[in-house]
Amino acid sequence: MKVVLLENLRKIGSIGDIIDVKRGYARNYLISKKKALFASKENVKEVERLKNELNKKDLEKKKFAKSIQEKIENKIYTVKKLSTENKELYGSVKPTEISKIILNAEKVEIAPSQIQPVKEIKTLGNFRVNVNLHSEIVTHLTIEVIPEETK
Repeated sequence: MKVVLLENLRKIGSIGDIIDVKRGYARNYLISKKKALFASKENVKEVERLKNELNKKDLEKKKFAKSIQEKIENKIYTVKKLSTENKELYGSVKPTEISKIILNAEKVEIAPSQIQPVKEIKTLGNFRVNVNLHSEIVTHLTIEVIPEETK
């Protein structure tokens, strides 16, 4: 299915590009999230007309992502978790939990879908986490998992 992009997407294309994607991806993600339109002649002309405006919006998103990047880049966030004697956690640290930690510490809201741990966080220690803030901006932070004291 051919769609015309309304914003820059990493590994897919940039604003105004007409790309061919699977029908489900187009319908369930690109079109529903207003990242693309069906590539009809009218929509292609409309996007060409709106291209400057869309580029301005993308620049604003990029500036906002840069400001978030400056706040959280290479910082270490600590998580207290219950663990066994051999340093394994009961459960794991998920992106939703990391998102809440960043919100509490920095007053910056990051969607859990933007947070990608390099590997699963299931033991005590330090873990590197990638945060995709924009199609062109990726930042890194460290999650330090320490044992929670039990009484």
